Amino acid sequence: MGRQRKRVLRETCHPTTQGKKKKKLDIGKIFINISIGLCIFSLTWFFYALYMRSSLAKRVVTLHHSPPVLDANSSSAEVSPERFWGSYRPQVYFGMKTRSPRSVVTGMMWMRQFSEVDVNLRHTCEQGDRLQGYGWLMHDGLSFGVQEIHDSDFTLTTEFVKRMGGEHGGDWTWRITAKQHSSAPDAPVISLMFYAAADTQGSLEAHELGNFKITFRKPVAGESSSAKYASYNYLQTLSPGLDRLTDIVRNSLNRRFVYSPPSDGKRQYIAVDTYKPPHQPKPADPRKESDFVLHQVTVQVPFQIEVLFESGSFRNRPNQLSAAAMTEELEERKAAFDAKFEKTFGLQAKGLGHAQVKFSKAALSNMLGGMGYFYGQSVVQSVYNEYPLLYPEGALLTAVPSRSFFPRGFLWDEGFHQLLLSKWDPQVTREATAHWLDLVNMEGWIPREQILGDEARSKVPAEFVVQRNENANPPTLFLALQKLVEQLQANPDSESSRPTLPFLRRLYPRLQTWFEWYNTTQTGPLPNSYRWRGRDKDTNLFLNPKTLTSGLDDYPRASHPSVEERHVDLHCWMALASGTMTSVARLLGEPHQEYERTHQTLSDNALLDELHWSNQLRSFSDYGNHTQAVSLQQEKVYVPPGQPRHQFPVARLVRSVRRAPKPQFVNALGYISLFPFLLHVLTPDSPKLEHIFKDMRDGDKLWTPYGLRSLSRADPLYMKRNTEHDAPYWRGPIWININYLVVRALHHYGKTEGPYQEKAAALYQELRTNIMNNVYRQYADTGYIWEQYNDSTGSGQGSHPFTGWSALTVLIMAEQY
Repeated sequence: MGRQRKRVLRETCHPTTQGKKKKKLDIGKIFINISIGLCIFSLTWFFYALYMRSSLAKRVVTLHHSPPVLDANSSSAEVSPERFWGSYRPQVYFGMKTRSPRSVVTGMMWMRQFSEVDVNLRHTCEQGDRLQGYGWLMHDGLSFGVQEIHDSDFTLTTEFVKRMGGEHGGDWTWRITAKQHSSAPDAPVISLMFYAAADTQGSLEAHELGNFKITFRKPVAGESSSAKYASYNYLQTLSPGLDRLTDIVRNSLNRRFVYSPPSDGKRQYIAVDTYKPPHQPKPADPRKESDFVLHQVTVQVPFQIEVLFESGSFRNRPNQLSAAAMTEELEERKAAFDAKFEKTFGLQAKGLGHAQVKFSKAALSNMLGGMGYFYGQSVVQSVYNEYPLLYPEGALLTAVPSRSFFPRGFLWDEGFHQLLLSKWDPQVTREATAHWLDLVNMEGWIPREQILGDEARSKVPAEFVVQRNENANPPTLFLALQKLVEQLQANPDSESSRPTLPFLRRLYPRLQTWFEWYNTTQTGPLPNSYRWRGRDKDTNLFLNPKTLTSGLDDYPRASHPSVEERHVDLHCWMALASGTMTSVARLLGEPHQEYERTHQTLSDNALLDELHWSNQLRSFSDYGNHTQAVSLQQEKVYVPPGQPRHQFPVARLVRSVRRAPKPQFVNALGYISLFPFLLHVLTPDSPKLEHIFKDMRDGDKLWTPYGLRSLSRADPLYMKRNTEHDAPYWRGPIWININYLVVRALHHYGKTEGPYQEKAAALYQELRTNIMNNVYRQYADTGYIWEQYNDSTGSGQGSHPFTGWSALTVLIMAEQY
């Protein structure tokens, strides 16, 4: 008992001390537990952040979840045989391919023999070739085309005709006719080189074509005359890519061959010989080594040669598509083209002369003949990617701005292209639009410049290859969709319009995401304002940092890029897009109220005034951190006394800012100022129209005898260089796409009741006449339609031929808007 009592006493005699020890022990445990918890939380957050970053990084290269608009085999010979083969290689002077990922491509090169220039090989469209003119005179986009190529002292006429039959797109025949210029002293001797190559697939025995035969017929002096003397050469080798074909031929040329016609002496000429590729490691991808065969014929002008492609599956061929049979079919296609052209555009009925009608046919034909079918991967990047990534492989059927300079797809150009093509063939517009929207990713972004395949990439400077997913481009495809909707509503039962409704139904989920991407990623600092992302941030070298994403490149924006900017043109594009989304949703029976609310808000003229009307300029304007007190000055480079100057950096032109920028309207009068009028956002009774018409008609501001200039002559940046290397681009020259929108808007307000109706109608007649007369005159004088036109002389300038949006002149002539 005593022992037990003692034990109890010991246990209870110091309760305070025991409590303190227990408390200490509990705090330590809590601290350890908290530390462990924090570590677990940190690790969990770290791995979650890694996972999220990885997930976000993949979004840029994850395509939209909805079913593609086009079925996988929509371009195949089985589904679309009449469109399977085509002149889908706009970057070469003459060539054809199929609408398939691994197509067999065919093409032509040529070279003048015994000329002052040692090797003047022509293949890809190059402005440096200085041809006197080239382009399609007639092309229906389906079955035939006629092109003239004017070289130094001879003209090549390239013609092709397709004939349906069999399971692989049928047959086709080329005819090349060479004629001497009347001013040439001697009949030139030229070499034509016809080739077939595999596009990264190895063998020319392509499974999609089955068996086929290519026949090179002997040259003749005329369709029924006797054969001419010719020399023949042949090359068979492997190619690492279609972009290398010209180099392979150039490096295989040899002058050991003798040209000896019966009526002339012997002369050595240049021809393809054995090609020995440079020693290189075997490529990891065996498809990069592909078949390439070439047939060279050397003959004196004048002559005619035919090349026949005959499909092995065409078993009930009525006759061979050559000589008289080809001529007969070609004439039938020409007659059908002429009839359809007049029915579609009605230029003769409007009293236009034969020469102007011929020009208009060439403008349309060049856009159709400039359609390309591309396949490959874009190079893209988001803020979550340390390095650029490859976009999923994809196909693109698209018109191109310029066969020589921009032979690839541009998002904002394509909407303008399809305004013209939708009049000629709505199916082309549906397919091209579907191809573009099938490239949209899960975020709703479409790479604005499509550089698909080796040939396309070989034409692009390295700094423009990577596409960034925060950057937009004007959503001009909504213009084309608006036109398709109007055609459907006007003629719902017509054969050309019936497929539009199911097309829009398949397109709609992607269209929604595309619109939403613009409406969230390109928002501005104030409610219902918008700002282009992707402006150049290097303000030291640019007189005015470029806004390539707007499509208007160097047009003056706020001098110091900031998040405070508001861009009036993007506001108006979004008003157009939301209006078109409303129309499409209504047609499909989908909820349209939200799109309609957005459209009504963005079309509110009071809101537009609040965000973008400059009382100082009395015009619509951008807003941002801006000063006009800027200039390019030569950089000062300190050279120590006695030191040679050449050892120090070359002085550059850098920007000098004489007055600090502040938030204000940019006050640059030009194309940007017109956008609320161009896209019909202004109501017909808006008093702002009076100011717009006054500025437009002022010769010291925008008016010229050739069209509206892009920037007022009174602006401080008018025709100013943006860097020491960058000439003015959208700072004065006349651009046909915007002038088309001006004429279209004048036509709209001239037909709509309001206080400015008569003024709009008068300006419309005057401006329309100026534009179409100048574009036609420059074509007649130079042989080309041009990228832009000089605002002082009307002369064509920039890249040529530019039969992208400059071909909208056809719609201006036809008065179809």
